[in-house]
Amino acid sequence: MELLARTVDVTRRYGDQVALDGVSLDIPAGGVVGLLGPNGAGKSTLINLLVGLRRPTSGHVELFGGDPRDPASRRRIGVTPQETGLPATLRVRECVAFVAAHFADPVPTGELLAGFGLTEVAGRQTGGLSGGQKRRLAVALGFVGRPDLVFLDEPTTGLDVQARRELWDHVREYGRTGTVVLTSHYLEEIEALADRVVVVGRGRVLADDTVEAIRGMVGIHRVSIAATELPDLPGVVGVEQADGRTSLLTPDPDQLVRDLVRSGVAFHGLQVQPTTLEEAFLTLTTAKTGS
Repeated sequence: MELLARTVDVTRRYGDQVALDGVSLDIPAGGVVGLLGPNGAGKSTLINLLVGLRRPTSGHVELFGGDPRDPASRRRIGVTPQETGLPATLRVRECVAFVAAHFADPVPTGELLAGFGLTEVAGRQTGGLSGGQKRRLAVALGFVGRPDLVFLDEPTTGLDVQARRELWDHVREYGRTGTVVLTSHYLEEIEALADRVVVVGRGRVLADDTVEAIRGMVGIHRVSIAATELPDLPGVVGVEQADGRTSLLTPDPDQLVRDLVRSGVAFHGLQVQPTTLEEAFLTLTTAKTGS
């Protein structure tokens, strides 16, 4: 299988802060790769290295077999960064035409705008767009050059539910013939789109597997009770308190209930239920990274 991009034992420091710590990652051709992790995990830094916006402090980065800063390699990618500044006085269609002029065979402007639900605002200046419309335009610009590899960094930030689902459809369709690297801290988003999931935390790769395998790592349950105080209990990976109730997050709810009874603590209103996938992921990520 063709290898489009890779990092080999890459470390990136910003002063005393270690953003990436010995990360090795291969991006083969085809499908959607999801980079999943909480804010500050190192996802954006990894993207910036792969697209040539930053250099590694140590280690090696390749894009299409060469230097990510080589213009010939960068013409084959599309990028939507986490934050995008659009020229406020350019109209939407002018913004698309400007970016399209950098590519030999761009997607026609009308076709691109229709695909991202922007036809009705084609004549509007970008400074007058809503936050969601600006985000959709930023994502659309990542696809205008028919790239072999697209990097989308938190692409659905600021989008409403309908716009998010429509963007998911576009990414899913593109991944059938091209390659997409998608970062998000939403497990639901990665689960909906990715063929492969790379879990990043504190600058390290914590897991790299299929969606199904990653889901199997987050078998956490919520044991919710009403109690005045609780002792430290084994097997608890997270504690939350709300509305007079305490929720204990654990991979073994049966054992936790037994430990509660044996502790002699008075409690009532016992409820045991699975956590949401996103909630469980964040709990395990926090535990694995030592925060």
